[in-house]
Amino acid sequence: MAYLLRRPRRLRDAALAAATAAIAASVVAVAPSVNAASGPCSVAYQVNQWSGGFTANVTLTDTGAPVTSWTLSWTFTGGQQITSGWNAQITQSGQSVKAVNESYNGSIATGGTATFGFQGTFSGSDATPTDFALNGVSCAGGSSSSPSASASPSASSSPSASASASPSSSPSSSPSSSPSSSPSASPSGSQGGGPCPSAAVFCDGFENQAGTVPSGRWSISAQNCSGSGTASITGAQAHAGVKSLEIDGVGTYCNHVFADDTTDMPAAAPTWYVRFWFKHTTPLPTNHTTFLAMNDSAAGNTDLRLGAQNGALMWNRQSDDATLPAQSPAGVAQSVVVPTGVWACLEFSVSRTNGQIYTWYNGSPVPGMTEDGVPTQDIDAQWLSGSGATWRPNLTDLKLGWENYSNGNDTLWFDDVVLSTSRIGC
Repeated sequence: MAYLLRRPRRLRDAALAAATAAIAASVVAVAPSVNAASGPCSVAYQVNQWSGGFTANVTLTDTGAPVTSWTLSWTFTGGQQITSGWNAQITQSGQSVKAVNESYNGSIATGGTATFGFQGTFSGSDATPTDFALNGVSCAGGSSSSPSASASPSASSSPSASASASPSSSPSSSPSSSPSSSPSASPSGSQGGGPCPSAAVFCDGFENQAGTVPSGRWSISAQNCSGSGTASITGAQAHAGVKSLEIDGVGTYCNHVFADDTTDMPAAAPTWYVRFWFKHTTPLPTNHTTFLAMNDSAAGNTDLRLGAQNGALMWNRQSDDATLPAQSPAGVAQSVVVPTGVWACLEFSVSRTNGQIYTWYNGSPVPGMTEDGVPTQDIDAQWLSGSGATWRPNLTDLKLGWENYSNGNDTLWFDDVVLSTSRIGC
């Protein structure tokens, strides 16, 4: 019996905890690529695996005539079972697997590529498949091997909480009018570094930090595993005053690090307004990254995450891997690319009452990062589909830092952080 797989849950915390334990005991094998020697296609198949589980990144290259839609099929020879996938509609019947393009990545020119991935479990062996076929025609490939070691499951399409799968999501609802831009008329307080707004729960420019280790409301956090990422108080950069929070972010999940405030969020409920200034050194990558996360106790203590994918800002809901905006080209175009080397102001509100999200960049609303309760194609239609229609978050902490689910480093500074019950402004 064939099962249509749902979008991934980016390696939920529970799965990650098990994976992390296994990783602590042994090295993770990174499987080889498989490449077709002739035929209409070549396939690079790369795996990150741990005890009983794996993620796979698949890159399909069209070596024949251009196609406007594609189905890539293969057969597992081990005990693999796919549990979730992204950037393709994946079905498995026994050991036979088919991956069908999404609406936004069906056309491949000669020499062009399409990339997708999946997460799975295995018993016995996790043997690499070799019998790939594109639209029913064999890629006629063999395999080559060059394994390496890794501290955690990581790949630009590796699922998250343990690794956030870089999914692109295809919008599922019909368009509506443009989303509204603001849940409140205007900011209630003065701009970054100035007097603390009257509605603020706290304003923190890190000026009261006595040492280099974040203290007071902030503590260093690295859920499940930790590596070489660091969080510190610095005087080398500041938006206002003389101090800021510096994050030296390192690629792959287990190098993640955050400064975590676990005490103040309940005081801002039921609608949380957060404003901060940040600066970074490296262009936002194509793969999924997170620089702000908030635990949602109403969604199994998974995170609501603010970061980037495909080079632009994005919200991600870990519980069902929904993205805001959808990661179609039209969706990404309605977000914001954050330049390097300059301070930028980011503000958002999240409502527990209706689940709506509003985002402002340097004081202007970001249409692609607006969830106003009305499904809008390429923006929040996917976010509001299924259980997303009744999503009502209960946010319990605020984490600033860096989490990259593939390779890639960035240095970030955060300053003039405000948590409030109403608009703050930049």
